[in-house]
Amino acid sequence: MSIAQAITKAIDAIYIRPVARIIPQQLWRYGVCGGVNMVLDSVWYFIIYHFVVCKHFFDLGFVTVSPHIASLVLVFPITFFTGFWLNRNVAFHSSPTPQGRQLLRYAISVAGAIVLNYVSMKVLVEVCNIWPTPAKTITTIISSVYSFLAAKFYTFRTSIER
Repeated sequence: MSIAQAITKAIDAIYIRPVARIIPQQLWRYGVCGGVNMVLDSVWYFIIYHFVVCKHFFDLGFVTVSPHIASLVLVFPITFFTGFWLNRNVAFHSSPTPQGRQLLRYAISVAGAIVLNYVSMKVLVEVCNIWPTPAKTITTIISSVYSFLAAKFYTFRTSIER
């Protein structure tokens, strides 16, 4: 049994009747994979911030990078690729699209999510005058829906492409 199959089996083991009635299995797998990737992101951020960056500023000559931003930059590639792997092999494993094309599409959809997060926060906080924490919650919901739809209908779509 492959790692992806073992992970899928574990996720499906907690896909029980009350949840199964409300949430489609693919959405469930996507949500669990996203949650796992979010936890991994937090753990890696903690490790990198405290033990790699060591809370130091980095003077690159043309800009000084704060420790929290340096940690964010170092963590991003790790969770980008773990998120891609989990989506490709667990949540959307039946997509016939070649892996290289999926990776490019995933990068495009992640870039779209970053832009969507930025625009949503700017609009909700600065235009609609919503407090930042509720605005972030709303933004997370919007971004999650966008990301799932982009993954399902663009990055990992199951229809054969021509």
